[in-house]
Amino acid sequence: AAWQRISWDEALDTVAEKLAGVRRKYGAEKVLFYAGDPKDAVRPNLQRLALKFGSPNYGTESSVCHRATVLATSLNGAGSPGLTPSTKAVIIWAHNPAWSMAREMDELVEARERGVKIIDVDPRMAPTTKLADIHLQLRPGTDGALALGMSRVIINEKLYDEEFVLGWTEGFREFSDYVQQFTPENVEKITGVPAGKVVAAARMFASNKPTGWITSAATTVHHWNGCQNHRAISAMTALTGAVPVPGLGPSIPSLSVRDITEWRTLLPPLRDKRADLKDFPVWERFVEEIQINRMPEYVKEGALRAGLFAGCNYRMWPQNHLFAKAISEMEFTAGADFWLTPTMELMDIVLPAATSLERLGPIQVAGRTIFLPQPVVAPVGEARGDMEWMWDLAKRLGMGADFWNGDVMATLDWQLEPLGIKAIDLMKEPKGRMIPPSDAKEPAPGKPGFKTPSGKFELKSSILEAAGFDGLPTYKEPPEGPVAAPRMAEKFPLIFNSGSREPMYTHSRHRNNPRLRELQPDPKVDIHPVDARDRGIKQGEEVVIETPAGGITVKANITNLARPGVVHLFHGWPQADVNTILPRTLDPISGFPAFKSQLCQVRKA
Repeated sequence: AAWQRISWDEALDTVAEKLAGVRRKYGAEKVLFYAGDPKDAVRPNLQRLALKFGSPNYGTESSVCHRATVLATSLNGAGSPGLTPSTKAVIIWAHNPAWSMAREMDELVEARERGVKIIDVDPRMAPTTKLADIHLQLRPGTDGALALGMSRVIINEKLYDEEFVLGWTEGFREFSDYVQQFTPENVEKITGVPAGKVVAAARMFASNKPTGWITSAATTVHHWNGCQNHRAISAMTALTGAVPVPGLGPSIPSLSVRDITEWRTLLPPLRDKRADLKDFPVWERFVEEIQINRMPEYVKEGALRAGLFAGCNYRMWPQNHLFAKAISEMEFTAGADFWLTPTMELMDIVLPAATSLERLGPIQVAGRTIFLPQPVVAPVGEARGDMEWMWDLAKRLGMGADFWNGDVMATLDWQLEPLGIKAIDLMKEPKGRMIPPSDAKEPAPGKPGFKTPSGKFELKSSILEAAGFDGLPTYKEPPEGPVAAPRMAEKFPLIFNSGSREPMYTHSRHRNNPRLRELQPDPKVDIHPVDARDRGIKQGEEVVIETPAGGITVKANITNLARPGVVHLFHGWPQADVNTILPRTLDPISGFPAFKSQLCQVRKA
């Protein structure tokens, strides 16, 4: 049926009626509240709405983004710092800031000029690689083996920080024993990185303390063994003493406002109703949102029966037709977005959302400065800010008292109250208000140590062991890789790395921007000259990328950027949707999909 335009009142009345009906009939936990990529603007508001409604089943696109790297370092105890003024050696692991984070690239250039040693770990010859003293061009998915091999060198040559390792790590002896099998020669066989480079990189890194580690939000964890691989990298950097021990010295409290979600008090009573509780217990322990990658199963099983979606893109998941089907089969769905996207086309009701230029807030904190962004243009059409329409919906659900009776300014005042600031006053300061720290540094509260059961940096995780996983950051081959699946590799001999960044696009966004389409009008696969020659492929020709799950047609980009045997394709192209040909291979710890180490073949179209 064609879309029919209705009023905001009718839309919100209908959404409230439908969601309340599902709550009465099945329970509040049967409603999914999902937020996509507009992060700070919509997520806290939607999570509060979910929890006050009574559903712990709030999820976001972070089920495939940053959360698994945080999970991995939290299991260990903490992550290493990045680049600081005192850093003497930094390892960039699976990150290309030249194309994804320009400010960070400027900092690396300055670091290089002041003599900082730079090691770049990347299967591509990316622009960032030009800054590196050593480039480790590994096979995708073998990050853990490389990190464990470097740890072996650091341990055996006693290049580690003895005070930190002996005083603040748990499981060092077992970890030291485990890494002995990752000799430089074995690491070369696994990763393709020459043995001499493995040794040289480990020595360079550990001999130039203080060290730093720069990585991307999710690249290392987009593999079947991704969580353990990331733990192995974290462990390697920690051996150099790079990880500060919490509470050893005085600290200055960070600037913050009240958390609008209040999840720390609202979520615990609802935890046993989480849809992901049995599938991903380690994720559930650390993450206050459900792991959404099994949504098709949850809908099929009746664990989720209705959904409220803000900024959802079902094409972000492997085998995404299953997610489209799941959304379509819910008893009721409503969504908010800037455009009538393919995902919004699946909804029963679509709400027009205001962009960041059209709405007030949310409150932003940058260092010691606090801001309250204000609209600079009137909303187009009938678009409304997320807090505005969500608070109106809450009132219709009988929860007005928990949402300041729909008063956005009163909400902002409540958040700002600990700082003694009123929203109306902060609006008068477009450059923000600087809140100076107190002169006296506060002593760290409680006993020093990491937030792990042992209070130490856990090279061997007691939490993973209790959940039935390996406590050590063990390395395992990708199940659809050339080693674990040699017969599959005969037909699909190339490794397919999807999602490698390109400078003109952000995920699936901006393909409708004519200026950017001039820069890159078509999807293209990066393929090494040797692999192209062996297949008779010429520059710019149409080729088919095939996997056991299907094929897509793109154009060939023959480049030395790609390592021989590995091809790269950016995601987000509707006419060549990479996720339609990727399997749903999930990391058993984090639940993350393996986007970056599958097998494929490339042939002329």
